[in-house]
Amino acid sequence: METIMYLIRHGETEWNQIRRIQGHSDIALNELGVRQAERVADRFQGEKIHAFYSSDLSRAHDTAAKIAGNFQSSVSTRTTLRERCYGEWEGLTYEEIRERFENQDEASCGIETFEDMQRRAVAAMTEIAGSHPGEAIVVVSHGGLINSFLHYVTVGEQGTGITRIDNTSITIFRYVDRRWEVLSVNDTDHLKA
Repeated sequence: METIMYLIRHGETEWNQIRRIQGHSDIALNELGVRQAERVADRFQGEKIHAFYSSDLSRAHDTAAKIAGNFQSSVSTRTTLRERCYGEWEGLTYEEIRERFENQDEASCGIETFEDMQRRAVAAMTEIAGSHPGEAIVVVSHGGLINSFLHYVTVGEQGTGITRIDNTSITIFRYVDRRWEVLSVNDTDHLKA
């Protein structure tokens, strides 16, 4: 039995707008992010969704709650769905990082490795999908984590360093016979109205 997973990036935050690294920092949606969350929620009107999951960070949870609200449903949160931890880089712009940490490697700054984040993403998605055979589920997470999962599923053809994941974009996966397949990537049609 197949599981369909709608994997959605959270709505925009002020830090997204000014390109400040968020990582595990709990930054709220900005006004545009709230509108984006409302639009993606409207996109699911008339769909049959069986469960809703999100990262425990408010930008993801609040986006998921907008969608789940249309179904009079609650959202299950998972810390495993969080963005990559960026340690000392969190709260800084890319320019500030280059100035302050020019001669330091990522590990010395407390940054989670890409491989660790990807393993966490794959384990979380597989556990969630395995709990919903034959159902459709919504999972709201973060751009880096979604891209790392996409990279895994496509064996590097898409994902990190290749694919852009926009705020409230929908990337759809099918999980069947313990294998993942990509159905669509970074769909933002709901934002074009």
